[in-house]
Order: sequence, then structure tokens, then C-alpha cells
Amino acid sequence: MTRKSGLVALATIGSAALLLGAFGFQHLGGLAPCKMCIWQRYPHAVAIAIGGVALALPRLSFLPLLGAVAAGVTSAIGAFHAGVEQGWWEGPSTCTSGDISGLSSDDLFDQIMNAPLVRCDDIPWEMFSISMAGWNAIASAVLMLIWIAAWRARD
Repeated sequence: MTRKSGLVALATIGSAALLLGAFGFQHLGGLAPCKMCIWQRYPHAVAIAIGGVALALPRLSFLPLLGAVAAGVTSAIGAFHAGVEQGWWEGPSTCTSGDISGLSSDDLFDQIMNAPLVRCDDIPWEMFSISMAGWNAIASAVLMLIWIAAWRARD
């Protein structure tokens, strides 16, 4: 195995581990994901697919760069989500408590009825004062660096 393929495999396994961890928290731990949690899963699935293709077709030298983009996207979503959880900025109105001032009773009723079961501004789990979204942002940033190292590797 070349250095490049080893790094691609490591980054691919990293995304798979994070995605499996998210599913584990959901299905084994009973923590239902919010809308932004789901958004963070898609780039990991894309990175896993890119990694599989990159390992099967190593001559396509641009694939690790695409893997880095996928990891960067999920890291950015995770960082944004962590900021929403901390109250540093507002998240999507369909995912947070939002501002209800100025709403008519009909509009308020519609907002309540269309509200997600799990809000994006709640922190259901954290370790060392960092939420799951924050950990995804950190781990995915590391995976992005691994993908970039794979892209730059000259094997």
C-alpha cells in the first residue's frame, strides 16, 4: 500500500467511523438527530464514496481533493451548528425556537405544528464542554487535512 492510498483509506475510515458513531448515538443511544445533524451526515457519505473510488482508481489524482472538500463541508456545518447550540448566532428558523414576536395566532400555530421534534439549538450530548456537532467539526477538519496530505502525496 502506498502512502497516498494509506491516507485515503485512513480518511475514508474516519468518515465511516464518524457516520457510524452518529447512527449509534441515534439508534443505540436514543438521541434523535436534528435537521443540522442530518446535514452533517451527507458529506461523510460522499467522502466514503470518494474514498472507495479513489482506492479502486488511484490514477484519478483529483479525488483526494474532492474528499477534502467533503470533509471541509461537514466540518463547516458542524462548526455552524455548534455556534447555534451555544447561542452565538441563529440557526435556520425551521430548526430552532426562533423569534415569535409579531406572529398572529394562526402563524404561531402553523409554526408550532411544523416545528421539528428535535431542535438544532439544544445540546443533547457533550464531552469536555464540546457538543457532538463541535466534535464533528474538529474531527472532520482533521480528516480534511488527511485528505489534503493524500492529494499532495507523490507515490
